[in-house]
Amino acid sequence: MSNHNGNITKYDRHWGRQTWNLNIGMLIFAAIFVYVIICVLMYFRTDHIVGYSVKEGSLTSNSIFKGLALRTEEIVTSDEAGYVNYFAREGERVAAGDLVYTVDETGRLADYINTSESGENNLSDSDLTELKTEISAFVNRFDRTQFSDVYNFKYSVEGTALKLSNYNLLANADALNNASGSTFINYRNAVKSGIVIYSVDGYENLTIEDITAELLDQDHYEKNHFVNNALVAKGDPVYKLSTDEDWSIVIHVDEALAEELLEKEYVEVRFLKNQYTSWGEVASYTNEAGDVFVSLTFTNSMITFCTDRFIDIELLLEDEKGLKIPNSAIVEKEFFIVPKEYLTKGGNGGNDGVLLETLDEEGNITTQFVATTIYDATDTEYYLDDSVLQPGNYIVKPDSTEKYAVSKTGSLTGVYNINKGYADFKQVTILYQNNEYSIVESNTAYGLNVYDYIVLDAAAVNDNQFIYE
Repeated sequence: MSNHNGNITKYDRHWGRQTWNLNIGMLIFAAIFVYVIICVLMYFRTDHIVGYSVKEGSLTSNSIFKGLALRTEEIVTSDEAGYVNYFAREGERVAAGDLVYTVDETGRLADYINTSESGENNLSDSDLTELKTEISAFVNRFDRTQFSDVYNFKYSVEGTALKLSNYNLLANADALNNASGSTFINYRNAVKSGIVIYSVDGYENLTIEDITAELLDQDHYEKNHFVNNALVAKGDPVYKLSTDEDWSIVIHVDEALAEELLEKEYVEVRFLKNQYTSWGEVASYTNEAGDVFVSLTFTNSMITFCTDRFIDIELLLEDEKGLKIPNSAIVEKEFFIVPKEYLTKGGNGGNDGVLLETLDEEGNITTQFVATTIYDATDTEYYLDDSVLQPGNYIVKPDSTEKYAVSKTGSLTGVYNINKGYADFKQVTILYQNNEYSIVESNTAYGLNVYDYIVLDAAAVNDNQFIYE
């Protein structure tokens, strides 16, 4: 006889159903999770097609160079030893016979200048205006990266100020000569006309054939300035004359740019010092090291830059305007080329196409109209889509029995237009191109128009591919 304690365990009749519902929910959640993972993986593994809106623009191929100035320069040396005092301002033109400097053989004039005997040298209003103009011009063009220009400015102002004050001493110099009963202060005049320059740098006799890359390195450049009241020996240089208005600027370029400049013969140049422009005649020279140099010869403005050996210039080459597109959008594609007389219109919409020779079910030769897209045209031929024609196909001239074997091909440069939702090739004519963008001709028969949408990266799509983004 079994012993029961009277406890009865009650089982939930819905336990199995709840378990079943719980499993279904987990399965659905897992399926959604897997689907999301697959979508994410597909997203990152798929090449994303990005559109680009075509807009009008321009590309300027201006280039900035530091050039080396070459001029006709003659160094003048002293005929005697003594202290030199200058009376012609640097950068001004003197005529033959004009006073340029004096040589004090004894130093008495220098002592006289340094004592109160000479009295005060007051500058006139015009003299002060000359100094102010020179200072203002320097402040406006000063570049902190070229601090050596400060020293050039210093010597220039000193020369101007001393020249202006020295004119007051000419009468005193004559008095000293008369008092001594002999001539120990010698007057030296210009032997020919030219622009006076009070410095030498060893570049005076250079030609374009002498230029090297090292000479164009301004870090190794040294200029020797001539200062007022300095002691010189007989035969020492005291100034130089630039005697010809024709002068040149030499720049270091690559071979491609040199060829482009030579084709132009004359190039417009902007001088960054004063923003003036001038046209220079182009010549080039390649030295034994393979360095290519271009000289730009001018017939004016030499006096403005007569004291500058290195001059910053900008070449004003091109300013092409048209439709501006990124180079990544450009692609080349092959097409069949057929004579124009083989094209006709047909189909329900009167589309362009050709009469393709085919065989019917009974093996008889017949013709069938096949629509095809025209991508470019010359005077006698059309570039046709290669997706509907095959090499060796025959097309028939309308209203004739003449046939043409499809075989001739040619490539076109273009982009993929996505206005209609698929990659549609459009031919472009490149007017100018740099490393990032191209300017192409607008409003052409088979090309682009402003505000068209094109594929930014042509390598990411195939011909006639549908665009989902």
